Amino acid sequence: MFTGIVEDVGTVRAARSGSLTIAAERVLEDTKSGDSMAVNGACLTVVELLGNSFSVDVMPETLRRTTLGLLRPGDKVNLERPLSVGGRFGGHFVQGHIDGVGKVISATRENEALLVRYETPSEIMRYVVEKGFIAVDGVSLTVVEYEATSFKVSLVAYTIESTILGDKRPGDVVNLEVDIIAKYVERLREGGSRITMEFLAEHGFMPKR
Repeated sequence: MFTGIVEDVGTVRAARSGSLTIAAERVLEDTKSGDSMAVNGACLTVVELLGNSFSVDVMPETLRRTTLGLLRPGDKVNLERPLSVGGRFGGHFVQGHIDGVGKVISATRENEALLVRYETPSEIMRYVVEKGFIAVDGVSLTVVEYEATSFKVSLVAYTIESTILGDKRPGDVVNLEVDIIAKYVERLREGGSRITMEFLAEHGFMPKR
């Protein structure tokens, strides 16, 4: 489980078939082989540590659902370690399970903020609501506006400086993960699901009453 608060921006050193090697700093402090790591929002397993870099395997299903197969040496990536027990929780529940790929269609300045609109597949837009959460390349963001096939977010200065989102231009693609609570709510509305509000509260997905 992740929070969508990016800890480090790494640099791809090698991109081979089914494997990535990424140079990093802060996220390597207590990382060991077998640990999870979110790379542009996708939860991957560290298979090897190499001084100031690490390697991960990328399965075919991950390549089909994400932008990771497009990465090349020199590309920058958002990195986050899993949420630690007792750690601060500053974003929202992010699983690292990418739902699909979106595309930047506009990026405009508004004072210190950057307003970015992403074109989004319909199967993802069904879970997008105004003021709701969404993870873009692993960054926890709040939706400020949405239409039938796109949504807009406002990037603050810290996010622009501390992640790769501020470097994206119209036409660039990003990984998207919707809020898991939205999926549970949909299942509840469909009926026939044994998941209850009490279950969600018990497992920390919503406040207990």
